[in-house]
Amino acid sequence: MARRCEICGKGPQFGHAISHAHNVTKRRWNPNLQRMRVQTPTGVRRLRVCTRCLRSGRVQKAS
Repeated sequence: MARRCEICGKGPQFGHAISHAHNVTKRRWNPNLQRMRVQTPTGVRRLRVCTRCLRSGRVQKAS
């Protein structure tokens, strides 16, 4: 399953890990995704949501 927020579409960021000797290797930063029950217009669904969407109130938690 893709590491992507189902609300905003945020995905992994890519870059380099650079050591003290300036050796460069590829690395990636994954978004902080939480799997949770969310209230949607069609009903309650389980979504993978990033914590930025949770904090900003874009998601209504299901009770």
